[in-house]
Amino acid sequence: SLSECEGASDSVLHIFLDGPKQGCTPEQLVSITETRRVVREKNWCGEVLFHESDRNKGLARSVIEGVSEIIEKEGTVIVLEDDLVVSKGFLRYMNDALERYMENEKVMQVSGYCFPAGLPVQHASFFLPLTTSWGWASWKRAWSKMEHTSVGAEQLETDAALRNRFDLDGVFPYSQMLLKRLKNDKKDSWAILWWWSVFKQNGLVLYPDRSLVDNRGFGPDGTHTKADNPIPLLDFDRDYFIDHFPGEIVVDEKKFGSVKQVLAKLTGKG
Repeated sequence: SLSECEGASDSVLHIFLDGPKQGCTPEQLVSITETRRVVREKNWCGEVLFHESDRNKGLARSVIEGVSEIIEKEGTVIVLEDDLVVSKGFLRYMNDALERYMENEKVMQVSGYCFPAGLPVQHASFFLPLTTSWGWASWKRAWSKMEHTSVGAEQLETDAALRNRFDLDGVFPYSQMLLKRLKNDKKDSWAILWWWSVFKQNGLVLYPDRSLVDNRGFGPDGTHTKADNPIPLLDFDRDYFIDHFPGEIVVDEKKFGSVKQVLAKLTGKG
């Protein structure tokens, strides 16, 4: 799907290939070899560069190190994991947004994914105070605020008001996820650390009104998501484009309310 995006032929694609885990079975090694063959079989973009690891770094370290390496060199980065399908308008939207908000400190991320909240289809984008990890982009100025140790997050245990804001008015247990992550360094998550970093800066994230990304990585063969997708996209459109950007850099409260309703249903609070 990436190769079919408008702008793919003008893009440089960096593919990071993680290494096998310790104790990897012969069957798993065959799968790893086959995966590496597949990613090399086509010119998915104008230029394709490979970064291979001979040992397993895991999800969190792979993403953080990969993003940091590219963004340090290029100043911006668009991030996709291998289980995502994108619309043909994904790259145009990402590049337009990266250029438009390059100098605005308030905007810290561009999201290609949008929650299935039944929003009006207007080929437009809007701002939310919430990060995502399924197809996104950012700038060096914003990623420099990424806190690996989440300074101050311990306040979430005692400050109910802070916890309620971090949990989007109490609808989703982000604070619980972060506190568990801090108490268990082996937990292979990076996205909750990024949300805390953006939250501390009162940062905003640009979203499309219809998702340009569909996550196909759910199921028994998944590494981190073995169950079915609890919020599947029923109207994903591979031909969708975003043509309009918000006039003001402020939260769209109506759309934020719709997204919170989706998250509340996931936790039984809606």
